[in-house]
Amino acid sequence: MITVHVKYEIDPDRIADFEEYGRQWVDHVARFGGTHHGYFLPGEGDSDIAYALFSYPSLAVYEQYREDSARDAACRETVELARRTRCIRRYERRFLRPLDPAPGS
Repeated sequence: MITVHVKYEIDPDRIADFEEYGRQWVDHVARFGGTHHGYFLPGEGDSDIAYALFSYPSLAVYEQYREDSARDAACRETVELARRTRCIRRYERRFLRPLDPAPGS
């Protein structure tokens, strides 16, 4: 399994737009075989940082999702929403793997 951690720098005046972007990507990830663990929006502290976590069974399946989603009309519309509203200033993507429990756990 591979989990993708995305850190977003967002425009705090465009949180509603970012929320809509996030709702749409949750659905997109599920359509392409992934599990979305949610978006995490600013509460207290930094007002311009948000996070997302989603997983795929393997890096190969994730890479296929990237290829397929780039051709998908609904995904392209969601990307256009972010571009048009400028709700995302920048983002960083990290790939994580879960720690397997110790044998016998």
